[in-house]
Amino acid sequence: MKLSERFDRRYQQSPLTGTVPPLPAAATPAPAVAPPPPPPVATPKPVVVTEEVPTIPVEIAEPATPLSPALAAAKAEIHAQLLSHHTAQIDINNRAGIRRLLLQLTEEHFRSKPPAAIVTGADRERLVEILFDEVIGLGPLEALLRDPDISEVMVNRPEQIFVERRGKIELTNLSFEDERSLRRVIDRIVSTIGRRVDESEPMCDARLKDGSRVNVVIPPVAIYGPCLTIRKFGREVLSPEQIVSTGGATAAIMGYLDAAVRTRLNIIVSGGTGSGKTTLLNVLSGLIPANERIVTCEDAAELRLRQVHVISLESKPQNVEGRGAISIRDLVRNCLRMRPDRIVVGECRGPEALDMLQASLETLVLLAGTELPSRAIRTQIASAVNVIVQTERLRGGARKVVSVAEVLGLKDGEIALQELFAFRQVGVSADGRAAGYHTATGARSAFMQHFRSDGVELAEEMFVPVAQPSDDQLY
Repeated sequence: MKLSERFDRRYQQSPLTGTVPPLPAAATPAPAVAPPPPPPVATPKPVVVTEEVPTIPVEIAEPATPLSPALAAAKAEIHAQLLSHHTAQIDINNRAGIRRLLLQLTEEHFRSKPPAAIVTGADRERLVEILFDEVIGLGPLEALLRDPDISEVMVNRPEQIFVERRGKIELTNLSFEDERSLRRVIDRIVSTIGRRVDESEPMCDARLKDGSRVNVVIPPVAIYGPCLTIRKFGREVLSPEQIVSTGGATAAIMGYLDAAVRTRLNIIVSGGTGSGKTTLLNVLSGLIPANERIVTCEDAAELRLRQVHVISLESKPQNVEGRGAISIRDLVRNCLRMRPDRIVVGECRGPEALDMLQASLETLVLLAGTELPSRAIRTQIASAVNVIVQTERLRGGARKVVSVAEVLGLKDGEIALQELFAFRQVGVSADGRAAGYHTATGARSAFMQHFRSDGVELAEEMFVPVAQPSDDQLY
């Protein structure tokens, strides 16, 4: 099968002939809570799912009450007083001290107001928390980042914040006060890693302390105001056993990938945005023996390797003079001189493909500006890449390994692939999620002798296709 044909796959989107009941909690996340349409309503409303999916009732969560105009004005006054008279007292390492200062300023503010302005203790405590998040945190985004059900935060403009919750995108009732408030948060994020964003450099990639990836775009590129996107990084690094138990891959797939990693096959993890590439790469890196020296190269550090002997390298943008940029390609070239046993590249999307010889598209290699014949490039790719793992974000937000294929070399001038495992989507469940199962294709690994020579035995049964399970066993 040609490389150009292999990944041009389409999965059936029609509903199942029978009804697929809700999946077990261990296999599929709980249904997302739909955002309430304005004005908010407290009673549940049925939500109509199009494309022939049955209508199901969805509980509509009651949104958090926004600050009243009086409290919003009080917050602005207290914040202005803090910046104008107490800047010297702000020590971001003394969180308790900042909280006490904000509590004191809040008490003094309302003490000077007429009796009609008296607020409840709960309102004052909430006001202090909001001010605290603005002073040392990310303002209204702090609550969203603490929510374990939210995987992505998308600020389209100061007054519009979307989130992805359990695979569903919904609009929140949170907002920044104005564009300046949003810009302060953006500057706070990018400055912590020595980067900058301004009119001359209106786009920037950064990260939070927990490893969450941040992308910033500001005017003049962003027409309606600064845009901020935060892809949260999982608090835990999943083990291979957890991936299997949650339906992310079958035991056969993980058994094969475990053998491929341990016997040093070159693996590419490919897929679209948000399809789970980094999560899977973290899992696969956990299979590397602890006594090997690992060097990682990334644009924004996201990988969390559990081994001790790990060196993490991160690219660097140019400075204000337009100099000093360090690209992924520079990192890859340098790490080859660091005596690595393993090299893990977080993203391969440019000229570094020539150095890695692990790009699945020859176009990336041609971008390097090196005039190599197309056949020579394909020969290098076929000889350097052993396994390609394709991930995909399916309907309903589920992220799955949809294909594991081996590179067999060149046949008639084309890169030939052999698919070993695949995810077969057979329909859509009642709650609008893709439903299917993993199976072997029946092809036997071309590296069986390689595994055996390294002391790894794989059972022949793991390559035998399985029959489509009943509806209640699909995931």
